[in-house]
Amino acid sequence: MEEHCATQQTSKLATIVVGAGAAGIAVVGNLLEQLPPNSKIGWIDTVFEGGRINAKYTEVPSNTKVHHFLSYGEGVEPFRKIAETTPKPNAISILKDLPHDDTCSLQYAGNMLHVLTAGLLKYNQVTSFKSNVIDCEWVNQDSVWALTIQHETSQATQRITAPLVAYCTGAFPTTVPFPEGLSRVPQLLDLDVTLKPSLFAETIPKDQDVCIGVVGASHSAILVLKNIFELSQKSHPKLRARWFSRAKKLKYAEEKGDWILFDNTGLKGIAAQFARENLDEDRLLHSDVGKIITRVDCSDGLDQEREAYLKEMPACDYVTQAIGYTTKPLPMKQKVSFNHETGCFIDPKSNEPVPGLFGAGIGFPERVVDPMGNVEYAVGFIKFMRFLKRVVPRWVESIPN
Repeated sequence: MEEHCATQQTSKLATIVVGAGAAGIAVVGNLLEQLPPNSKIGWIDTVFEGGRINAKYTEVPSNTKVHHFLSYGEGVEPFRKIAETTPKPNAISILKDLPHDDTCSLQYAGNMLHVLTAGLLKYNQVTSFKSNVIDCEWVNQDSVWALTIQHETSQATQRITAPLVAYCTGAFPTTVPFPEGLSRVPQLLDLDVTLKPSLFAETIPKDQDVCIGVVGASHSAILVLKNIFELSQKSHPKLRARWFSRAKKLKYAEEKGDWILFDNTGLKGIAAQFARENLDEDRLLHSDVGKIITRVDCSDGLDQEREAYLKEMPACDYVTQAIGYTTKPLPMKQKVSFNHETGCFIDPKSNEPVPGLFGAGIGFPERVVDPMGNVEYAVGFIKFMRFLKRVVPRWVESIPN
């Protein structure tokens, strides 16, 4: 992709979008649809390559059906225009050829993000900055946000301003310390490594006994266990795992007609299939997977979990934690909290919305409540799009004339 790096803010920006993953791309698309035609959008990212999906997760099977990816890719008029004008076959047309009710590799979705990014960067209204944001402050007298950015290649800094800033800067795998007193502390393996089989295989020894501790019972944890089992059958015959799980029974997403129970927290797709066939209830004891993976019960509270760690974790050479994601901190001194219903940030002192500051994506997801009252946070391509189509018109209304 060509170098995107403006040397100066040559025109007044109506908005600035930080981040170019699935949420950042969707924000730019929605802003193009909602802003007056001559409005300028500043778009900041270090690489403009589709975010963590393309950087880390192209080998991960999605928990999203193809038709939902397509709904995202057709969610706003600029996206539809890009799909129509991009020579075929392209990533979007290839997605359309897949079975719409099946899940697919995230590589297909990542390729779609590449196409959409390239198309958005061609819009005259979009000015791109291949940079990091190192500071962000509100300039009250001008009613704008002033961002100090550092260009990725030259390392030169620059100040750009706009009355509206949207952060779509994502999240990274959560890690927590283990209890004190472990006789041996395993080496931490980043979740991003264990979710990528090709990198995982290169990271651990092939010709010696290796035990990996896996903490968690989420979609990511199940995929890591699946990767471990498959590596043990192909290239790493001495690989074994201890699975530390608080869940007495695994949670699955359940179709309920026009809604899905545990839509954001339940297992789906390939992960659900692997769990049902090999892990759930007593199946682990009777499957080939049980010869490789040993479950360590951590379901009876923190005291039992601590005892399990002290007893079982020292036998592990490595450990990976699949226990969620932590939002990347905002590059600003002002303390704020996030409103998961409006996408705005709140000043904790006044409890009022911070002017012109918004967020979306896995770091700042929408809070949803299902018909049974379960509260979840909506993470996924189409969920970002639905949220943004609802809130971006209100964001745009807040821009001073």
